[in-house]
Amino acid sequence: MFETVRYEAKRRLPAATVISLALSAFAAMVLLIAPGIIGEVDVDALLENVPPALVESMGLEHMGTIEGFLALELYQFVWVLGLGAYVAYSTAGTIAGDVEDGRMDTLLAAPVSRRRLLLETYLALLTPAVVVNVVVFTVVAAGTAVIGESVALADLAAVHALSLPYFMLCGAAGMLASVAAPRRLIAEGVAAGAVVGTFLLQSLTTGTSAEWVGSVAPMRYYDPLTVLTASEYDLTGAGLLLAVTAALLLVAVRVFEERDVQ
Repeated sequence: MFETVRYEAKRRLPAATVISLALSAFAAMVLLIAPGIIGEVDVDALLENVPPALVESMGLEHMGTIEGFLALELYQFVWVLGLGAYVAYSTAGTIAGDVEDGRMDTLLAAPVSRRRLLLETYLALLTPAVVVNVVVFTVVAAGTAVIGESVALADLAAVHALSLPYFMLCGAAGMLASVAAPRRLIAEGVAAGAVVGTFLLQSLTTGTSAEWVGSVAPMRYYDPLTVLTASEYDLTGAGLLLAVTAALLLVAVRVFEERDVQ
């Protein structure tokens, strides 16, 4: 059992390693420049020239602390937007890519159901998210100690642990696009575009009368800035992300089972 999980996970390990190294290097750079910026830049004076709505929507008032600087420079954009879009994009290319390349006929000739094939492929694609979480957490935890800054390890661990339901939803959205789109390129574009689009929707509507529109954005229910600066963990939001993930996977399975892959 789980042959597909093991096979696909092995295929994803090189990419996971490269992403881990790249994000670790970026995190190390952020940590190296953080003390100088926090100690030398008057954040309050700087933000006087920034529109209040932008300050509120992006949480820029927290930039003067190591927790806020880390959240804004690393987790809010690179983590939530960049890695989330990558997970959705890479998942979207799986089923759609196999169908387009003619490989799906061979896979389905084996004694395996479409449901099992889809779910095992999905589980394998969580490998990069788990590997990157472990590596970057270790680098950030060690880096803050090296530069003499204090960040609560429980909050840092929560940022990484609570990102998993978010990445799982991104992957589920990518899987639905993979089985529904007619071509791989379209599936990848739709999946990555959905993450970017909802991120922009969330950012642009925060603090406005249309803030309710941003409730469809998954990043509303995973906020690294609040976790790091206020030690508040949105467990309800994490549960909602998992519930939506399950729903998207159920729809993806239904679509895949009814789809003609010839």
